[in-house]
Amino acid sequence: MATKKTETINLLPLKKERYIITITGDTPLIIHSWGEKAKKEMLDKQMKVTKTKGKDIRNPFAEFLDALYWITDRPVEDTEEAFYEAVKNGAKFGFPVTGIKQATQSTLYRLGAIPNQMLVRGAFFIKGYGKHQLAEIITPEPPECVEDMVKIGGVSKVSDLRYRPYFNNWQMKLEVEYTVNSQITFEQIVNGIEYAGAMNGIGEWRIERDGPYGKFHIENVERID
Repeated sequence: MATKKTETINLLPLKKERYIITITGDTPLIIHSWGEKAKKEMLDKQMKVTKTKGKDIRNPFAEFLDALYWITDRPVEDTEEAFYEAVKNGAKFGFPVTGIKQATQSTLYRLGAIPNQMLVRGAFFIKGYGKHQLAEIITPEPPECVEDMVKIGGVSKVSDLRYRPYFNNWQMKLEVEYTVNSQITFEQIVNGIEYAGAMNGIGEWRIERDGPYGKFHIENVERID
């Protein structure tokens, strides 16, 4: 009676390296977090909740505050005075690291450097803060509240106004964990981030979306292990 042969696959011990990759903005960064009020309005609409009162008066500066990703606490009051007091007291803002990783893997795939994006997803991890996994935006000045005209809707688009934060001068220090055993080299990942900054961008109205914003380059790479 023939015996069934078994094949043993030996995996090398998992090895990881950690780096700080500093990226510097070449064009302003526009961010747009969905505030709690906006999310509640969307949920109410989907649940067909009927409002008994008239439409709320719009507060552009409150929309600006809601569009920020806050690492420190958001001011309770929706005023410029409260915002600049928070800035004076060391307010910190962030950007989701998932946006940077997605830009990197998308760029590498479109350039033909990798056969599929899954290859990159498991090769490196960018550490972030909190539930939104944020990288801190390092800036010498507070973000500017800018009014933009946008198109919303499906086929029959309508115009609307958005009030969003613009970071004119910005940097981020990305804490990157690289899996040495992966099928992609760390040099390819670094180059992918660099290409992503030049060809894809991050944030709203970025290069990938026919805009000029969110462009960046790598300033420094430092191993921390």
